Amino acid sequence: MKIVAKKKLWKYLFWLGPFLIAIGLTVGLVSEQWGLIPLIFLIAGIVISGLGIIWQSYQTNWWKRRSTQAGTNALVATLAVLAILGLINFLGTRYHLRADLTEAQLFTLAPQSLELVRALPQPVKVWVFDINQNPQDRELLENYKRQSSKFKYEYIDPQARPGLAEKFGVKDYGEVYLESGDKPQLVQTVNENERLSEVRLTSRLQQLTNSTITKVYLLQGHGERQLSAGKGAISQAVQGLGDKNYTTSPLNLAETSKVPQDAAVVIVAGPKRGLFEGEVKALQEYLNRGGNLLLMIDPNTDPKLNSLLQEWGVRLDNRLAVDISGESVVGLGPAAPLVTEYGQHPITKDFDKGNSFYPVARPLEITSVPGVEATPLLRTKPYPNSWAESDLQSEKLEFNADKDLKGPLTLGVALTRKQATKSASTPQASPLPSPTTQSKTSPTPSPSPKTPQALPLPSPTTQSKTSPTPSTSPAPSATPSSQTATESRLVVLGNSNFATDGLFQQQLNGDVFLNSVTWLSQQNQQPLSIRPKEPKNRRITLTTTQANLLILSSLLVLPLIGLAAAVIIWWKRR
Repeated sequence: MKIVAKKKLWKYLFWLGPFLIAIGLTVGLVSEQWGLIPLIFLIAGIVISGLGIIWQSYQTNWWKRRSTQAGTNALVATLAVLAILGLINFLGTRYHLRADLTEAQLFTLAPQSLELVRALPQPVKVWVFDINQNPQDRELLENYKRQSSKFKYEYIDPQARPGLAEKFGVKDYGEVYLESGDKPQLVQTVNENERLSEVRLTSRLQQLTNSTITKVYLLQGHGERQLSAGKGAISQAVQGLGDKNYTTSPLNLAETSKVPQDAAVVIVAGPKRGLFEGEVKALQEYLNRGGNLLLMIDPNTDPKLNSLLQEWGVRLDNRLAVDISGESVVGLGPAAPLVTEYGQHPITKDFDKGNSFYPVARPLEITSVPGVEATPLLRTKPYPNSWAESDLQSEKLEFNADKDLKGPLTLGVALTRKQATKSASTPQASPLPSPTTQSKTSPTPSPSPKTPQALPLPSPTTQSKTSPTPSTSPAPSATPSSQTATESRLVVLGNSNFATDGLFQQQLNGDVFLNSVTWLSQQNQQPLSIRPKEPKNRRITLTTTQANLLILSSLLVLPLIGLAAAVIIWWKRR
């Protein structure tokens, strides 16, 4: 009996090994420090467990038992599964793979944000002065942090660190600051109703990393769109330009008679009255010196810009663009063309098949002009889905083959023109009494009947070559000895309603406007991409009739249908 009791005592004593291992693991994981104490417990537990296994094997030869082999296989399989799970967790920690299934990609940074944060030239840090850490805001900041090691963030309790709060000038809880070097900027103030916005954070990042100031002028004085908030205004578009670090100012050419030298872009948004001849000439001179112009011209208006547009090969069609494709799908009327086809251009490179719409738009006619490169930006769907309607007084829009134009229609175009700026000119030497005047800039000059034939002797002045496609403007009589190539850019859109308040934030409307200005400004460091998206408003607004119909259908009609079906089934089985 004593021998049996001693064997049971040793058997119970060996269970102390797993118990000590569990204690060691618990102490180390809880304290997050694998010091002397947890190591002692672990080593002692492992030694006791090993001795127990050896003693048990010696006493019973259980290694040779079938049950022991099956248990060992199960243990090895369990350890293999745990190792695989641990490896998966390790890889998941090192390499992030996330899938955003929301329609607006709410949990994924927009392309503009990705390009900007990955190319940060210097470290930046976001300071959030708040007691509570909102999970949504923290996830957004984590998305930025994953893209670059130069982006960091920290939550600060203003009461716990009043000195730091005073340094930033914190006045209330929820203020978010972005710091780069010694330049802190207030991003926004977050609260329960307004969370941290990717749009504002990306805009502030762009302002900190881009020290240049780009000036955009908006022409006024001819009934153009109002810049401040109001009916038919473009205040949201102006705010969007400010968020992208543009400085906007109104411009009245009737007062200044000349476009300012610091103008990177001039915008003419929906003029209702014609420009003076001197104003049109000022815009032409601005383009001739390498300026950039955005024209948004609505139908039923004549801004008197035909002479300017003719130089670029653009003609404003007086007909109305009609599109019936989006009438039944998204509720747009036929006079609001829905565009899903975009040209291959930096302005629209990331649009894919996205939607943008242009209420009351006019089509554009593009003709080839030497020296001008034109790229259609916005195209409607082919006929019979779209056409250009000439009868604007008729309530019923129908295609008339004699007057109307079949789709697809061009609603927007981007144009570039390279031109040579004369820096020095020397007359071409010739042994003849009268010098030979070269009137054409093409690489192979053709002889003129009024000009004597040139002698076979080589000319001391070498003719400089222009682009293979000659410009339409006449070249000076003297041959320039050196030239500096500049590029003018022009974007013409047959609509300005798409950029007005309320429509600017719909679909890709705002992207068309902002990307056009960015491309026109020729600021290569600014990314041309889809701007960050805000969550879409999914609330349904019901009228009283619709609400009553919904109540009746759910509380009366549907139960009656179910009751009738049950009665019919019972009657057939009776």
